[in-house]
Amino acid sequence: MLSRSCLGLLNLVSVDDYQALGRVPRVVTTVAGDIPELDINAMENSGSDELVSPMPRERRIVVANQLPIRAFREGKKWRFEWDRDSLVLQLKDGFPSDVEVLYVGSLKAEIEACEQEEVAQLLLERFRCVPTFLPPEVHNKFYHGFCKHYLWPLFHYMLPMSPSQGARFDRDQWKAYVLANKIFADKVTEVINPDEDFVWVHDYHLMILPTFLRKRFHRVKLGFFLHNTFPSSEIYRTLPVREDILRAFLNCDLIGFHTFDYARHFLSCCSRMLGLDYESKRGYIGLDYYGRTVTIKILPAGIHMGLLESVLSLPQTATRVKELKKEYEGKVVILGVDDMDLFKGISLKFLALGKLLEADEGLRGRVVLVQILNAARSRGKDIQDVKSESEAIAREINEKYSQPGYKPIVFVNGPVSTQEKAAYYSISECCVVNAVRDGMNLVPYEYTVCRQGTLALDKALGVEVEDKKSLKQSVIIVSEFIGCSPSLSGAVRVNPWNIDEVAEAMNSAVTMSEAEKHLRHEKHYKYISSHDVAYWARSFDQDLDRACGEHYSKRYWGVGFGLGFRIVALDPTFRKLSVDHIASAYRDTHSRLILLDYDGTMMPQASINKTPSMEVISVLNSLCSDPENMVFIVSGRDKDCLSKWFSPCEKLGLSAEHGYFTRWSMDSPWETCGLTTDFEWKMIVEPVMALYTEATDGSFIEHKESAMVWHHQEADPYFGSCQAKELLDHLESVLANEPVVVIRGQHIVEVKPQGVSKGKVVEDIISTMRSKGKSPDFLLCIGDDRSDEDMFESIARSVSNPALPTISKVFACTVGQKPSMAEYYLDDTSEVINLLEGLACPSAPSSSIITSQEL
Repeated sequence: MLSRSCLGLLNLVSVDDYQALGRVPRVVTTVAGDIPELDINAMENSGSDELVSPMPRERRIVVANQLPIRAFREGKKWRFEWDRDSLVLQLKDGFPSDVEVLYVGSLKAEIEACEQEEVAQLLLERFRCVPTFLPPEVHNKFYHGFCKHYLWPLFHYMLPMSPSQGARFDRDQWKAYVLANKIFADKVTEVINPDEDFVWVHDYHLMILPTFLRKRFHRVKLGFFLHNTFPSSEIYRTLPVREDILRAFLNCDLIGFHTFDYARHFLSCCSRMLGLDYESKRGYIGLDYYGRTVTIKILPAGIHMGLLESVLSLPQTATRVKELKKEYEGKVVILGVDDMDLFKGISLKFLALGKLLEADEGLRGRVVLVQILNAARSRGKDIQDVKSESEAIAREINEKYSQPGYKPIVFVNGPVSTQEKAAYYSISECCVVNAVRDGMNLVPYEYTVCRQGTLALDKALGVEVEDKKSLKQSVIIVSEFIGCSPSLSGAVRVNPWNIDEVAEAMNSAVTMSEAEKHLRHEKHYKYISSHDVAYWARSFDQDLDRACGEHYSKRYWGVGFGLGFRIVALDPTFRKLSVDHIASAYRDTHSRLILLDYDGTMMPQASINKTPSMEVISVLNSLCSDPENMVFIVSGRDKDCLSKWFSPCEKLGLSAEHGYFTRWSMDSPWETCGLTTDFEWKMIVEPVMALYTEATDGSFIEHKESAMVWHHQEADPYFGSCQAKELLDHLESVLANEPVVVIRGQHIVEVKPQGVSKGKVVEDIISTMRSKGKSPDFLLCIGDDRSDEDMFESIARSVSNPALPTISKVFACTVGQKPSMAEYYLDDTSEVINLLEGLACPSAPSSSIITSQEL
């Protein structure tokens, strides 16, 4: 249930942003920040005050930390060109051909303030790029500070236990991160048409950008893909700003991850910190978040096959392959391609090679590890330490095992061109990706495609046409802790921390038969060629379109301040119930039925003492004292508890255990619902529940006369939820032939007789009143949880049945703004009491409930 403080904002910021405004005309901005020109003729010819424009071209706004642009300073002028290796540029191939793509991001070069406007205009006109110019100090704290030295290590499972082991959380760096994300949001705002455009945000640099966009455009079509790892909840929960980032993720419509592990960790964090459960329907994982379904997508990114194949076809590539083949003639080349980074496992890889050469003298002088080192993406002592350690280990191994014309470890320092890498890939018998943690890593994919070869490379490698099949061989040694590992089913998976295991894997790669190398290669190539970057982008784009399908079928309300902002999606007919609205109907009717849930409706769920207050007793007695009223408490609690609590209310009707027991007043006997009284099934249920109670700390069993309930609200949220799912399946299996139903509610699993529900209570009470000639003409029903939805559904069914007498005034009301079959809502239990007091005391001012008109 939403907090009262947040819900007070709803009527202030409720905006059906664009549905009421109609289609927003497409405005093309020629210079970022300029005021666009409007088509005056279109306004004059429209015959109305609205703008009329042709159907706009579909657009995708791709937002990433860096634009897919290379910048070069030539004298006093800047020259720009596409960065063909950029993933955010390559993904365009997955969009429909008629879709316009607009890029928002930073340049890799620092542009002087006096040049920024001119550069921005040039990039927009020629490249459809909108640059975000971050002040140098902000960029330094945002990127090199918070992103690379705090988030990056943390997301790779490294906690800053001491200042020497990593940077600790710095509030100033966090503020810079927030400011940078806001600057990106401002740039998106300048160019977006929120009715038409889809926005796709990339990676951990911009994790709170979705909150800024959702706050400005409630119906923005927004997807996010995390190219990084997402750590387990034990690591993620150490973030001081953990909920701000989680809620920003949930302000998206679609969230993408490379692997199920990353998605699972994210879902676990949502469960533990926000109490959210997820459901899987028809293959899609969805989180219900304030009436919106946030879809989770799991699909690893791919590579651009055409780009790499074109590089392989270049004559220069074949020439370089010839040179390398000659240079390493008679050697078995093992290749590593890594950024200079703390988590790439470079030194562990070198130690494994040293172990291999130590164990097998026959491989000395034959096996060469070529290590291509890409430039580090950040700066600092940690990078220097990794470089120093790697160089020291390599130097030691080289000194120990070098021979004339042979060095076991060869460094190739970057930057290294794609063409140069392709040449090394082509001559290497094995590729080792030994990272201790890595989000995805596409090196094995590139290596496989290069090993597939081309006609030009076949000639360069001296492979005859009839022997071409023998070229298509490759072996990949891959760490089990990186994102590409699950998709490489033919790879040799290793634990990078286990030096002996990695050394053994290297040995198996060197000694593996050609037939096995070919089978492994074919398996990889088939997957990689069919799951390229276009496939990945197209799949994400299609799922984003599907995830946004209900944007205009609901009303959106903004809730919360700052980074805690989110929107609540409600049915268009869903509205707040006030005394003003219901009082006249109450006065004009003469046979009223009032049905009230107790826990969460009359009494807050968080209350430890559940005994009704004197205020509750007083308002119930006031309502019951009117002879034209029939008032019932309909609860899941047992009858003894309800009898004791409501003993001061002599005329109050009670329905206990979801309607299994009912009495019309204190003087009336308890009646059962007429179902079987055989409860032998409890002998089956109790030992099963006891088993889960023993295994789940904080859980307990509640025994009712007609039901048994397993509670796990005090257990670990994630484990309790998992145990509840397992218990549900277990009970459904063992009770398949029993006349009972097993249901899962909020922190409970309940077993009860078939046919028992609050909906049946409503039907029985209304039927009894009609049989006594007191057919109700006024019906008020208030509840807060899933079991109360049965009452709302029963009421809707009764009202729509033409064969039954009409109930002229019906008010089905849920507590809290959430998806419901009820047409009305109240914010919390205090408003429920205020409403009932307003009905019980006609003289009370109707202003006791704050209405939307007053706000």
